Amino acid sequence: MSAGEHVPVMLAEVIAGLGVRAEGTYLDGTYGRGGHAAAILQLLGPQGSLLLLDRDPEAIAAARARFANDARVRIRHGSFAALAEWDAAQVGLDGMLLDLGVSSPQLDQAARGFSFMADGPLDMRMDPTQGQSAAEFLAQADAEDIAAVLWRYGEERMSRRIAQTIVQARVEQPLTRTLELAQLVQRAIGRREPGKHPATRTFQALRLHVNGELDALQQGLAAASACLKPGGRLAVISFHSLEDRLVKQFIRGPELPRVGRGLPAPTPMPGALRAVGRKHFASAEEVARNPRARSAVLRIAEKRA
Repeated sequence: MSAGEHVPVMLAEVIAGLGVRAEGTYLDGTYGRGGHAAAILQLLGPQGSLLLLDRDPEAIAAARARFANDARVRIRHGSFAALAEWDAAQVGLDGMLLDLGVSSPQLDQAARGFSFMADGPLDMRMDPTQGQSAAEFLAQADAEDIAAVLWRYGEERMSRRIAQTIVQARVEQPLTRTLELAQLVQRAIGRREPGKHPATRTFQALRLHVNGELDALQQGLAAASACLKPGGRLAVISFHSLEDRLVKQFIRGPELPRVGRGLPAPTPMPGALRAVGRKHFASAEEVARNPRARSAVLRIAEKRA
């Protein structure tokens, strides 16, 4: 996979899971560079509709350049967390896709600050026009808050040591570059896991915090459940356990009360989601073509009548 190329993860499984119908209305809540969206659009007829969302202005610009002239497509800049505010989605969706995390173009552009593999400004915001950058957070937060973010979102066991090192280092010079942070973390904890950069968990945690990704996911799942028609499908691709755990728990729903032996089991509430099949993993062949798919998990759910 060349730099800047975006390869949609588990494309065939997503399309099959959504069960795309020619006249249906579908939403891609994380457009990225449109690999999944293009495949959905190919299956839609003249009466079908495709709604495209992304919080990244560059992704929205790419969507408009590619699909603006297709009358079946509507495009909106924003987070899927606010999905329910879009009138086009409120009419009812037959299917929705969330491909979580960062896209290949975001990782490959050093100026976006997502990667520790190249030097760039320590930004990490999916929408650079809003919110606090990673550099701003690290410049202002105390060691306890930084450690809490690294532990909660990165499950980093050395969170306190890294946080103390960051606070000590910024006294002399603010952390503003990705390689500065990556090298600082490496000096603080050394190399622990073969094949994984020591700063991997730190960068993941800061990205999740800066973008409020787990809160947005919870809001987006609730909005999806509200906007899906009965029988509508939800497909979610996640890339680490924190995301997948939230998705699994949401699909499972609140635990139903236990009943005595011989009594009928309680019936789930109408409108709740139910899992469709088992979770999917990328094949070895796909991972060889697209290493980003290595940690991907796909879950499909359907809205009950």
